[in-house]
Amino acid sequence: MIESYEFGVIVINGKRYTSDVIVLPERVIDGWWRKEGHRLHVEDLEEILKQEPKPEVLIVGTGYYGLVKIPPEVENTLKSHGIELVAQPTREACETFNKILKSNKLVVGAFHLTC
Repeated sequence: MIESYEFGVIVINGKRYTSDVIVLPERVIDGWWRKEGHRLHVEDLEEILKQEPKPEVLIVGTGYYGLVKIPPEVENTLKSHGIELVAQPTREACETFNKILKSNKLVVGAFHLTC
């Protein structure tokens, strides 16, 4: 459960993170680095694509101002794995993540905390 988010800081299950994160069902990957800071690539999502069972939904927090771009090849790869993509500015993405988590769907999140 994401407890709070503000520019550069997210609190998940009582722990404070100050770098981008991937939230998996069993753990949080702190310090999620991407090939390009504001453009998502398939290889940036390796940990998510390796998950078994596969998540039903991937929530991408595109940053406080929504600057992270998601090209069609990323969307197509996720779709080919049966994963629904929801991309929103990070504040909204946190709210959506919590709502989907409560619905008992298998959800993972990838959150850019700044920009």
